[in-house]
Amino acid sequence: MSERVVLRVKGRVLVGADEVRDELWVVDGRITYDRPVGARDVRTVEGWALPGLVDAHCHVGLGPDGPVPRDVAEKQALTDREAGTLLIRDAGSPSDTRWADDREDLPRIIRAGRHIARTRRYIRGFAHEIEPEDLVAYVAQEARRGDGWVKLVGDWIDRDLGDLSPTWPRDAVEAAIAEAHRLGARVTAHCFAESSLRDLVEAGIDCVEHATGLTDDLVPLFVERRVAIVPTLVNIATFPRLAAGGESKYPRWSAHMRRLHERRYDTVRGAYDAGVPVFVGTDAGGTLPHGLVADEVAELVTAGIPAVEAVAATSWKARAWLGRPGLEEGAPADLVVYEADPRADVRVLAAPRRVVVNGRVVDGA
Repeated sequence: MSERVVLRVKGRVLVGADEVRDELWVVDGRITYDRPVGARDVRTVEGWALPGLVDAHCHVGLGPDGPVPRDVAEKQALTDREAGTLLIRDAGSPSDTRWADDREDLPRIIRAGRHIARTRRYIRGFAHEIEPEDLVAYVAQEARRGDGWVKLVGDWIDRDLGDLSPTWPRDAVEAAIAEAHRLGARVTAHCFAESSLRDLVEAGIDCVEHATGLTDDLVPLFVERRVAIVPTLVNIATFPRLAAGGESKYPRWSAHMRRLHERRYDTVRGAYDAGVPVFVGTDAGGTLPHGLVADEVAELVTAGIPAVEAVAATSWKARAWLGRPGLEEGAPADLVVYEADPRADVRVLAAPRRVVVNGRVVDGA
């Protein structure tokens, strides 16, 4: 990594979807649009600059079997950084990643604590597995441990039913969400199926992950309550493989997963068209590799979201939603520079020319 110097980013600086400047400067790790007086050691980077990308559903410190060692978690974060992801909402992890806060070369992490699931109703080793009477207490615990978010598992396969079903009764989630809000935390939930959504939204949930079960009759409720979705389409692409693996034991579940997959693009486009906030998340960690942010943006475009809005969903709008700055005067200099305008072709996002973290250019990115 280079020594800290005055940095000039020249070309087209995309402060917002419609706000473009010709250059910015980085002094002492902070952005300024005023040329520094007397600067002698200046490094210039040219291209199209965006705020550091956001992966709003990512799991640093999580592997296929649960927590991973610190060196593996570090590699995960570095892989995301190389892809241009400089802000992560860690949507559930059993690992303590607070050590990363002291590293100026890594993405910033907004933690949602550890997943909270019903007993035997989630992936083994990932979550606190509890019963409804303990939900409020565990939500309070994770609200205090996290960075303003809590993650519930809203539905999962019910082995007796042989299909997806809600994991929590309505009164339990109402009390739990109210407690999280009292403590200043927002709540999100893993939801694949249709049946879990209404209770969660009417109970006050702030976001839904995946949201493959979002139907036309529920969309107005999401719009009214301003409930965001993070579709994780690169993860939903795995549904046919999962369905095939469960076909013999759970044929009803397998058929349901295939239906959710088949209408995934229509689901996302319908939500976007109606005004539901949509953000980029990859579901990296667990079984999916890190560094897939550009792939997820491309999937949103395939679903029918305009390119500029798909870019916004991983940059300006996503940062505002998470309460983090973009390329404003005085903000930390976390940005990515590209060869061309990603608003014209989102495939550009797959090849960052330069990544700048805390005002330092990451050489080789």
